[in-house]
Amino acid sequence: MAAALDAYDQIPGLLRELRPTGVTILSDPAVAAHAVTGRIHAQAVRAGFTPTRAITPADGGMPAVAAFASRLSAGELIVGIGGGSTLDFAKLAAAVGRRPELLRYLSAGQRSGLVALPLAWGEQAEILAVPTTLGTGSEAGAVACFPHEEGKRIAMGECLRPRAALWLPEATETLPGPLVMDGVLEAIFRTVIPYSSDTLDLPEQDAAVEELAGTLLIAGDELARHIAAGLPTPVSGRLRVARLSAESQRGTINVGRSPYAVKCWALANELSTTLGLAKMRAVSALWPVVWRRALRGDTRFGSAARIHHLWKRLGQRVPWLAPLPDDGLEQLMLRWRIDRTVYLVPHLRRRVALRSVRAWGAGLPTLAGLSADDIAALLAEATEPTAFPAGSPEPLPAA
Repeated sequence: MAAALDAYDQIPGLLRELRPTGVTILSDPAVAAHAVTGRIHAQAVRAGFTPTRAITPADGGMPAVAAFASRLSAGELIVGIGGGSTLDFAKLAAAVGRRPELLRYLSAGQRSGLVALPLAWGEQAEILAVPTTLGTGSEAGAVACFPHEEGKRIAMGECLRPRAALWLPEATETLPGPLVMDGVLEAIFRTVIPYSSDTLDLPEQDAAVEELAGTLLIAGDELARHIAAGLPTPVSGRLRVARLSAESQRGTINVGRSPYAVKCWALANELSTTLGLAKMRAVSALWPVVWRRALRGDTRFGSAARIHHLWKRLGQRVPWLAPLPDDGLEQLMLRWRIDRTVYLVPHLRRRVALRSVRAWGAGLPTLAGLSADDIAALLAEATEPTAFPAGSPEPLPAA
């Protein structure tokens, strides 16, 4: 399990414990000059290192990963400072730097959107992850997304899990309110979707999911009330959400669960990539519709009984939730002012549907049983028609 740090002065101790051959500080361009980055650099110097400074490249694909990894010395530690894209890039580069043969797994000419890395490569990535956003949980997760050709792939393997994570309140203090709430919703989504999409009852794991999702709901609503009142989000609330989000990435809540019970995530990945939208916009549009299909009895989208049970348990902790899960989910997004409207020109539905089937279905397990027509119909229900093909924030007349 990754070490959990919460103060700058813990960095020298971590470096003494890990004994890296060098330190590279990789930061998102938006935080390269931030005080957080400067103070982390100072702590590395205090520990006797002269860190190399680097900026996350705009294109985080395999050529950039390979080029970055080639500059690392054996045993070098990467301090990744940024959001999910920066942390995922750091994780991939650290893993490739240790095992160059990993490149062929990540860039192989396969159509699957999921790249499962060998179990034997179980060692953690030489990463100290410092998240500057909420919700991705990448600082604790054994997965990493990366662009590939015209889409995105997700790699999964313990060799991608960082050695340590450092949560700092000032790293997220300027995060805009909408991104704060998107982050909380992302953590809840990641927690409950494997639970609701699977038909298997696992009492211990199910109880852990229900507890974590309920706690995230309560923590998120506290933040939402501050944002709605025009107040700064409290430090304690942001740190709480960050740690809870990390819990959803550790894997213990889904031991024994199918790793492919994530249809909604796969569809959102293709929709957001096609339109160039933030992933959580696509998730927010699709999630209520996916649940609605399951609640009508379509088991390809999940278990109606398990969704109802989950929602009942959440309602016991958060009494204001509407009693029906799909309506309640939309109510929650409205309360938190989540932007969930996606404008999709009708002819692009087919393109997104075909991309989804190619990367995740047609014999692949994630979208098993779903045809392109099924997905296009779901997209028609989840999106608004528009003449503009790139997800305009303002509706245009339908074509």
